[in-house]
Amino acid sequence: MTTYDFDTPVDRHGTWCTQWDYVEDRFGVAGLLPFTISDMDFETAPEVLAALRGRLEHGVLGYSRWRHADFLHAVTDWFARRYDAEIAARSVAYAPSVLYQAGALIDLWSAPGDGVVVHTPAYDAFPRLIAARGRELRGCALDDWAEFERLIALADTSVLLLCSPHNPTGRVWSETELDRMAALCARHGVAVISDEIHADLAHRPFSTWVRHAGGPGRWAVVTSASKSFNIPALTGSYGVIGDPASLDAYLTRVKDADGLSSPAVLGLVGHIAAYRSGGPWLDELREYVHGNLRLVADQLNTSFPVLAWRPPEAGYLAWIDLRPLGVDDGALQRELTEHEKVAIMPGTTYGAPGFVRLNVGCPRTKAEAGVRALVSALERLTG
Repeated sequence: MTTYDFDTPVDRHGTWCTQWDYVEDRFGVAGLLPFTISDMDFETAPEVLAALRGRLEHGVLGYSRWRHADFLHAVTDWFARRYDAEIAARSVAYAPSVLYQAGALIDLWSAPGDGVVVHTPAYDAFPRLIAARGRELRGCALDDWAEFERLIALADTSVLLLCSPHNPTGRVWSETELDRMAALCARHGVAVISDEIHADLAHRPFSTWVRHAGGPGRWAVVTSASKSFNIPALTGSYGVIGDPASLDAYLTRVKDADGLSSPAVLGLVGHIAAYRSGGPWLDELREYVHGNLRLVADQLNTSFPVLAWRPPEAGYLAWIDLRPLGVDDGALQRELTEHEKVAIMPGTTYGAPGFVRLNVGCPRTKAEAGVRALVSALERLTG
């Protein structure tokens, strides 16, 4: 029996919503049913909403601090309960966003012109983040260990920017794989930034980099409750930074160079409430979106057995390899937008022609509409 309602749609129109109100910006057509940017169409956990309402009722929204026991212990307790990982409260640092912290650490641990290794296909923000800092993105296919070792061993490779679980594929790295990466990076003096924002929605056992880092050193886990509890608009994230000197340098940048010493107080309240009380909601959410992913698999494989598509190991983003069907990416997007009136992310956004990424972090009726539209478009193109 479920406790929480994920079936009832919430109308997001008119809320300045990136996915719904601004779909035309990316797809050139207004009014499409969107399955795009990686946020969900669900209300956040009622425990989080109650905490936010309570804070608003206080009425004063002045400057705040993040370095206090309520926030730090919420984070350390979450890692202990969820990931059997012990982290010191003194190693935790606030960040306005995961990408902000990743960028700041790339600046800290590399020089302009240095290489940053990223698994491909890549989350589309990573190439921009790296290029904007004058670093060189060195892409490596997920399972190409020979290429991974070659890139890590290059003298001017400074950082591994790891997406764990991986976006857009939903891959969950095994303990053995993470140990292998850690050993290679240690051998060649490469710092590691592990973006673990999708970890709470893993559908198989997940291991945080904290457990593979080998103690203090140039590594960091950057993450947030924003993805799993659907609170990105509150802003705020945090990191675990292994090297005390790097932590001090990062905090100096946040406070002195960038003037970000006062966090968004509602972001803190949301994180604390999510980690203290939101676990049951999160567990039910994960099962629900996995049900949506199974629905996608059933519909796709019934219509196109050659795809043999399987749900991802984490998250609510269906990464679908359509290359066996031989459809043209442009033609598919035209069918989807002009005839089916849906917006589904093309794989080219992530450097992978022939794929699509379908967001099913939504009520089941919407997920059904999305996969039905995709199947219909594919049937017309292959019929």
